[in-house]
Amino acid sequence: MRLNKYIAQAGIASRRKADELTKAGNVKVNGIVIREMGYDVKPDDRVEVNGRLLGTSEKPVYIFLNKPKGIITSMSDEQGRPTVADLVQDIPQRIFPVGRLDRDTTGLLLMTNDGELANRLAHPKFHIEKTYRAIVAGVLSEKKQRALRNGVDIGGFVTSPAKVEVVRQTEKSAVVDITIHEGKNRQVRKMFKAVGCPVKELCRTKIGDLYLARLKEGTYRKLTRQEVEYLKGQK
Repeated sequence: MRLNKYIAQAGIASRRKADELTKAGNVKVNGIVIREMGYDVKPDDRVEVNGRLLGTSEKPVYIFLNKPKGIITSMSDEQGRPTVADLVQDIPQRIFPVGRLDRDTTGLLLMTNDGELANRLAHPKFHIEKTYRAIVAGVLSEKKQRALRNGVDIGGFVTSPAKVEVVRQTEKSAVVDITIHEGKNRQVRKMFKAVGCPVKELCRTKIGDLYLARLKEGTYRKLTRQEVEYLKGQK
């Protein structure tokens, strides 16, 4: 396997960034700095990046986790708060989350040890849609829905048009399905706040064509081969 692909699959960096790290002398193979970007990694090679020993001989793992509220989307937390790592302790491979859900948001979270796929999915050019079900305060009028569909300013950034469907509306709150393809920090919450309907509860229910379905909170399932191929085929 070429060195840049080996580093990418370890979740360290994209292939292009891996080449830059190699050129800068940040990569060692068997304890020796190597600047040959086309180097082929052998099964018994020890590869280090910035002093960190990599190991990508593990079988690729792809799971969907239904993240509960109050859980941090991280494999560790300096403040000792519960993280998604606590929910996947029975998986022997070193997996990590792709993207983030904020602490108070529940729902679908992809986790894997396939660094190459994770880096590609996280790239700004990757426009896979993500659907959320939100319970928001107030009445989400047609005018407010139109604003969300056209794009709103969430503090120096105007969002791309969203898909919006009101599932249920009362005098005090609304249940809304909203679909976006961007991933700014707390974006959905900021969008609803911008139109005067702050979020009370938020759950990610869908990534592309893949559904949360009946997966219980705090549990996970492995992706099928077809689901993995679907994600790898996204442009």
